[in-house]
Amino acid sequence: MSATAQGRFTFKRAKQEFDDAWQNSNYTRVELPPVDVNRVLRERYTIEPAGTTMTLTQLWDMETKKAWDPATYIPYVVSRGRSWGRHALEQGCEGFQRTSDQVAWINSSRGEVIEDVAISHIERKIVFLGQSQIVDDRGQTIHAGDFQPLFHVVHGAEGSEERPLNTWHIVVMTEREDDRYKRPFEEMVAAGYLPGFVEEYLRRDMGVRIERR
Repeated sequence: MSATAQGRFTFKRAKQEFDDAWQNSNYTRVELPPVDVNRVLRERYTIEPAGTTMTLTQLWDMETKKAWDPATYIPYVVSRGRSWGRHALEQGCEGFQRTSDQVAWINSSRGEVIEDVAISHIERKIVFLGQSQIVDDRGQTIHAGDFQPLFHVVHGAEGSEERPLNTWHIVVMTEREDDRYKRPFEEMVAAGYLPGFVEEYLRRDMGVRIERR
């Protein structure tokens, strides 16, 4: 049962639903190591203006903008996205719903992804709960694509203002643990670059020219 169906949607309920899914040994769980944004930026990129760094405030701004507008900040994954219903939850938290056309985790197929989104500005965490269907703000019933299992995600911004850390947890609701869903993230970690959405924010919102080395 989703956090929405349980009653009043709150960040606490959304986080509990994610945690419950994380404890299911049949599901495929991925915990990426925290990304030290400025260290990676310094060591793996050519930057103009030279010496540019990100603050924790900027990293969190990126996360909240990406949550609302995934097509802009993860265009390599999302070709179309729409969010609606932004509203206050418990203190320091807000929530909304979104749908998007996304590429699959492990192949090139695409489909509809539906998510309840809960944001805690206090914890600097965002919970995305995958849903099989939703009635949108226009009264239309939308069904998720069957191209892959549903999944939940938690993105976060941690660390200090001068040394922000990007965090990322995913749980894919597979019938049994499936290492195929882990490999794209293992390859990303091995490559040692920033997540693409951080690069997008640096270029789009901070006006920084960056190139991978």
